[in-house]
Amino acid sequence: MTHPLLPKLRQLKLGGMAHTLDTRAAQATAEQLSPTEFLALLLDDELERRAGQRLARHIKQSGCDVNKTLAQFDFAAAPDVDRGLIRDLATGAFIARHENILFSGPTGTGKTHLAHALAFEALKMEKRVIFRNTAKLLAELNTARAVGTYPRLLRKTLTADLLVLDDFGLQPLTAQGAQDLYDIIAERYERAALIVTSNRAFTEWGAVFGNDLLASAALDRLTHHSHTFTIRGESYRQRQRRKEVSGVSAASPATP
Repeated sequence: MTHPLLPKLRQLKLGGMAHTLDTRAAQATAEQLSPTEFLALLLDDELERRAGQRLARHIKQSGCDVNKTLAQFDFAAAPDVDRGLIRDLATGAFIARHENILFSGPTGTGKTHLAHALAFEALKMEKRVIFRNTAKLLAELNTARAVGTYPRLLRKTLTADLLVLDDFGLQPLTAQGAQDLYDIIAERYERAALIVTSNRAFTEWGAVFGNDLLASAALDRLTHHSHTFTIRGESYRQRQRRKEVSGVSAASPATP
């Protein structure tokens, strides 16, 4: 790395260009590239580096688990899931249309995995994404009231291109939590996309909200422009546990 341009690129904080400078210079010589073509290659390297850094930053801020991707989802274990529809939703068109996605079903059937996977696809399109456990988000909002940051946190929650509320119904809502959740759903209705995962059937939402009227109004808005998936089957974690137990048993020496 002895090219005379290197110190200047570092001074300008053009790390992507600095990192590939020698390689691109050799390429330009070998392929007899024009100065403009050489510069275009370096600029592409810098843009790629910045895009990668921006994505990493947005992933960290979003709370999304990038280890749960569509490529890793076992569609064979979830035959109720329309693979074609999931692939279509992964294009992000539902975000542009301000539509919602509702995943319901027993624990461990892949609801959260699919929500993470779709959120990650949205992040790659540079959409603003927030992925939160429902109870934790509501607790954060309640805490924010006490410390004076509620307006900022609420604005961030309402204006994200995609908000994912995971594990709705796992814990009963407080009266304030139920009102906050309804307000979020109502404010984002036809303005921004939502993904909700829940192991509760729609008929049980009234019990979770502790208020049948709020639950009905929330569901009415959520399901108006929505894609609903009911995933049945056995828990993925229990299937994995059985495989591990089987593997240990098979590896154990026979008792004489």
